[in-house]
Amino acid sequence: MPVVVLAGFLGSGKTTLLNHLLHRSGGSRIGAIVNDFGAIEIDAMAVAGALGDSTVSLGNGCLCCAVDAGELDQYLDRLVNPSLGIDVVVIEASGLAEPQELVRMVLASENPRVVYGGLVEVVDAAEFDDTRARHPEIDRHLQIADLVVVNKLDRAADGERVLGLVRSLTDRAAVVPATYGRIDPAFLFDCRPSEERVGQLSFDDLYDETHDETHDDAGNDDGHAGHLHTAYDSLSFTSGTPLDPRRLMEFLDSRPEGLYRIKGYVDFGPYDARNRYGVHAVGRFLRFYPEPWAAAEDRLTQLVLIGSGIDTEGLAKALEACRSDAPHTADEHGMWGVLRYVQHPDEQDGEDPPTEA
Repeated sequence: MPVVVLAGFLGSGKTTLLNHLLHRSGGSRIGAIVNDFGAIEIDAMAVAGALGDSTVSLGNGCLCCAVDAGELDQYLDRLVNPSLGIDVVVIEASGLAEPQELVRMVLASENPRVVYGGLVEVVDAAEFDDTRARHPEIDRHLQIADLVVVNKLDRAADGERVLGLVRSLTDRAAVVPATYGRIDPAFLFDCRPSEERVGQLSFDDLYDETHDETHDDAGNDDGHAGHLHTAYDSLSFTSGTPLDPRRLMEFLDSRPEGLYRIKGYVDFGPYDARNRYGVHAVGRFLRFYPEPWAAAEDRLTQLVLIGSGIDTEGLAKALEACRSDAPHTADEHGMWGVLRYVQHPDEQDGEDPPTEA
């Protein structure tokens, strides 16, 4: 189960974004750990009605210094329990929390069901310059983010300049413009259709929510300035020919700026004839999960890539080039690069934040 860390300075719009995800989850059930700074847990109150027993509230202090990794695991253990039927957990940090410490705590989880789902940093576009002046550490936060949501873009006098500046401060992270915290949930987790829904909401349906969300403060229609389909691109790749593990690792090592998520399964053919390899990449974080092929299963590589401003045609060609020229032969050292990113049952993630593959 992915655990997403949602961070950003005070007033950037984290709770608004979380509420948007809760109401537009596409049928997925979200669990949340909400960490207010102060004795009155305003943010927790704002989301509790939508979550019920799927929320854990931690008031009166920053999560990164109020609890240790073991204590966080207790809260995660509760939320990832299969009996709750939760699909993704979001940790909404206080506006004064240190994101790197929270990432380390998630990576240190001993729960085998927990997988790091990325660090999402929310930025207030209208206040970005002032925030940087008061809190220069924001540059460091942006450096380790996997996804940056430049929020309140409708209120910024020079939004394009802010977007360019934010992109210059990140380390290949996907940077998404937003108003009212509206980003597509598919960026963060797999949306599962609700049994109660008839049909699927389109991107424009997602945008047609309330008066607040379709008009600016002056009552003007936003038009297409922030539509979800302008914020990200996706690519689906399928191959009946096994992939060469060295070529795939070269592809993953050089994955471009803005490529936020990679998910799916890889067939390495004779390099491991017994197993397919689930792949989970978020920003710079990468894991492979070997699992036995089913007896009658078609042996295919099936991958989905999601990012902001990515060259889908170029990525498709790069993946095509990963196909094995000799799908029936393998050398003994070919899988070493892949196996570096397989977590064995008796190991747990280290305490460093996610590094590039």
